This record gives sequence, structure tokens and C-alpha cells, in this order.
Amino acid sequence: MSAIAPTLFACRDIRVDVSGRTLVEALEFEVGRGELLAVLGQNGSGKSLTLHTLAGLRPAANGQVLLSGADMSTTGRQDIARQLALLPQHVDDIFPATVLDTAMIGRHPHIGRFQWESSEDVDIGHAALTAVDLGELARRDVLTLSGGERRRLAIAQVLTQQPDIYLLDEPTNHLDPQHQLDALRLFRERANDGAAVIASLHDVNLAVRYADRCLLLYGDGRWDIGATDDVLDEQRLTELYATPMESIAWRSTRLFVATGSAQAT
Repeated sequence: MSAIAPTLFACRDIRVDVSGRTLVEALEFEVGRGELLAVLGQNGSGKSLTLHTLAGLRPAANGQVLLSGADMSTTGRQDIARQLALLPQHVDDIFPATVLDTAMIGRHPHIGRFQWESSEDVDIGHAALTAVDLGELARRDVLTLSGGERRRLAIAQVLTQQPDIYLLDEPTNHLDPQHQLDALRLFRERANDGAAVIASLHDVNLAVRYADRCLLLYGDGRWDIGATDDVLDEQRLTELYATPMESIAWRSTRLFVATGSAQAT
């Protein structure tokens, strides 16, 4: 990412609390066009709650979120949805619908209250399904999809939204290795085309491969942020995941392996 890339998203002094416990304290960062920021941490460290807070779905205990310099708390929800898309960790389908109709939900922020989808909107939906390898399932009932297919459909839905900012909570959940790589490539491409992407990940090696920077959440208020090559090292990751992590050379980069405690059998 260029050092002078314009800022699309910023947070100032954000605190994330749950049940009287502070998970993240005084969080501050900016993300500009062309950047993919990976969020890493243990289960329960606050990754999902932080993303939901940054998306405006739950109040921050303190602080401010800015979209293109504007305070999100004073921005209308439709305006927010035109700029920012959130991919949640879990999606429930209550009513039958086709795969295409479900993908088209992402177009709603761009359509007037009394308007129908245009042919251009439909083309955007089909293109998103093709991008996630679901093009041939457009007319299928969403309730017949496998877990991995449904996750890819959720990704297609945020792609049809065409925001400037993507907040992705575990986008590779339920995906096999090839589709994990495909999903991260898609969002890497969106960043390369000028979007800002913030994605929580369980696999540190996907962050090594695709992220420009990483945000590490330790779950006790502390956090680190920096360039991927700088902030990911054995010492930090061992503390972050509370298990020994070792770095190994692979091709022209590094991979990290959890070696486990000496007592483990």
C-alpha cells in the first residue's frame, strides 16, 4: 500500500468491553485505499466484538469511528451501508430464497425504497456468484447449500454491496483450503482495486500471505499493530496464542507453526 493512500476508515480511542471486562483499550488505527489489515488473536480476545463495534452494530465503551473522515455515529445507516460491508461469522437463513436473491441483498443500500433491482444490479449479483464459484447454483434454494457453499454465498453478498470498506469476520470459516485461498485472493484484489479490507483470521499464515498489516488483540486490553513482516514474530505470536509458535522458512517467506507445550502428548 502506498504511504500516501487516502484514509477510508479510522478509529480513535476505541474501548471494547464485555461483561465488565475490557478486551480492547484505546484502539487507534487508520486504513487507506489499497490495504488489507488482518486481525489476529485467540478465541475470546475480542476480534468479533471489535469488528461489530467498528461496524456500528454495538456501542463502543469509548471512542469514535470515522468513515472517510465523517463520524459514523452521525451517519445514516443506508449511507454507512453504501460505504461499508460487514461479513459476520455466522449467517442464518430463515426463509427459502434462491442463491441469486440472497446475493442480491447486498444491492439493497443502492436501491431506492420503491425501486426494483435493475439489470445492472442483477449482473453484479451474477458476477459475484461466479467469483465465488457458485454461478451454476444461482437458482438453487439457499436452504439446500452446504456449509461451505453458504459461506461463499455470504462472501458473494458483500461483494455485490460494492463498498469501499470491507469488515470480514473469519471469512474463511467452513471453507476448504482451495476456497480459503480463493476468498482471500478476492479480497486482496478488492484492496488492490482501491478498497480497504479489515479481516479477522484464525490462520496466521493466511495473514502472512495476504495482509499488508496486522492488528494483534491480546484480550486484556493490549494490542499491537504494524506491517505484517514487522509485527509477526515468534515472541509476539507465542504470547498472542498462549502456545509456542515457531517460524520456518518457506520459499521466499516465512510460515508459523504452533509446536505446543513440552507437556503435550
